[in-house]
Amino acid sequence: MLVIFRHKMSLGGFNILALFLQERFGIRAGKVQMALDCTIVVLSLFVVDVYLIALSVVGAIATNLILAMNHKPGAISLCRASLRARF
Repeated sequence: MLVIFRHKMSLGGFNILALFLQERFGIRAGKVQMALDCTIVVLSLFVVDVYLIALSVVGAIATNLILAMNHKPGAISLCRASLRARF
């Protein structure tokens, strides 16, 4: 997913919203995605077994922490610049 965000692509759904808010208002995509995922998990308490929700929470935290820690808006341009310098 990190590669998708770096290339300004999306899987659809909330990813589009997260990327839009990052570009427009400077809100980091990983944090937006985490907030939206937490909202969905809380709302699911009314319809899904608690064990399944716990598994979802672990997966969402792992995925979104990786995004929040590693997604840097200018990272792909830095990689391209270093590649140009080598060749």
